[in-house]
Amino acid sequence: QVQLAESGGGLVQAGGSLRLSCAVSVGADSIYAVAWFRQPPGKEREFVGGMPFNNGKIHYADSVQGRFSLTRNDAKNMVWLQMNSLKPEDTAVYYCAARKVLVSTTPSRYESWGPGTQVTVSS
Repeated sequence: QVQLAESGGGLVQAGGSLRLSCAVSVGADSIYAVAWFRQPPGKEREFVGGMPFNNGKIHYADSVQGRFSLTRNDAKNMVWLQMNSLKPEDTAVYYCAARKVLVSTTPSRYESWGPGTQVTVSS
């Protein structure tokens, strides 16, 4: 069972940056992919970016490609989402999630979730 906890959300002006952190607590089975999702107000949860367990290719949603960057450090059990050039449409609750081995863009395929952190981008 993987436990996750996000931090680093807040209020930022359009064009600004934020760095979200996700602390990961894993059991004996540490072969997992990590991903970030977000849920804008009144909308469904959507995929932002994800990395498979072997630090392979990182997948990003088209809406954040070139602006957001995902990194992980398994030795520190941490995952980060660097968000640059933020836009008002990036406003959402951001979630860190984990599942076995491979990245999926489908939220229901993730077994473990953090409680989320609010990001608000003002215009």
